[in-house]
Amino acid sequence: MKVLVLSEHDVESLLTMRECIGVMEEALVSLARGEAHNPLRNVIRPQNATGFLGLMPAYRGGETPYYGLKEVCVFPGNPARGLDTHLGAVMLHSGETGELLLIANASAITAIRTAAVSAVATKLLARDDAKTLAIIGAGVQARTHLESIPIARDIDDIRIVSRTRAKAEALAARDKRLRVVDSIEEAVRGADIITTTTSSREPVVKREWIGDGVHINAVGSSVAFARELDSATLAAATLFVDRRESTVNESGDYLFALSDGAIQDGHIRAEIGEILNGSAKGRTSRDEITLFKSLGLAVEDLASAQFLFEKATRLGRGTAVEF
Repeated sequence: MKVLVLSEHDVESLLTMRECIGVMEEALVSLARGEAHNPLRNVIRPQNATGFLGLMPAYRGGETPYYGLKEVCVFPGNPARGLDTHLGAVMLHSGETGELLLIANASAITAIRTAAVSAVATKLLARDDAKTLAIIGAGVQARTHLESIPIARDIDDIRIVSRTRAKAEALAARDKRLRVVDSIEEAVRGADIITTTTSSREPVVKREWIGDGVHINAVGSSVAFARELDSATLAAATLFVDRRESTVNESGDYLFALSDGAIQDGHIRAEIGEILNGSAKGRTSRDEITLFKSLGLAVEDLASAQFLFEKATRLGRGTAVEF
């Protein structure tokens, strides 16, 4: 049996952001229609370990069914070592025979598909005339969101802030639209779109900094014990998610606000896939604050792997190995 192996470079060259946005729209609609099976991720977190291992399985039916599994280690201290925080592999199996078809670099897939989903949410929820973007953080996700959000809206002003100013300045050197600012408050005030891509466990964005009509993509926190937004922001915003089940079990932004009494059960208006298939509404007024809480789903990794496998096979890319 031969298995196709795609490196980080292979993934980055084959999975373009514009194509990935379309792939994510299809995946989220498929999930909303019940055509995909996406259980909660299983996290292995040994006592005293500095990182954890996440297992994210999924199944997608249709004319050509597939199983997918992402196994990814998350080590928050990795950027200091010059490494991505997320390291692992995405595996694609035939849904008809179970054969292993593909092993692909998970860091690259995660970076691209996460930003692509935020672009889908921004396209659906941000005001049509949104032009100013604030990026909080300057790591891998900041870089890919700097590519994805301007695809969704005509952005002409980008503010970026990071605990490590040199990282923000390095990104700004590659894009003349970027302005490095001194504080998160300075970045957020007056912004039309706010995207948080930090590893913070405590809120970095406060409600009083946020104007009416803003759209927020909260991306950085994907565990129950960490959050980037204060409870007042959750209470003031209309909340949209990638998946309800994941949010109520895994999102610190949601769970802390619920525990504080700032929000109640039922605060989630809709999943992004429900807006895409027309079963739910998105933004309803110009002044509404919309919030997309991104957690990342296994079906997004599966859809990315399926796209990569089919494209790489068609173009003769990657490395085929006997397995």
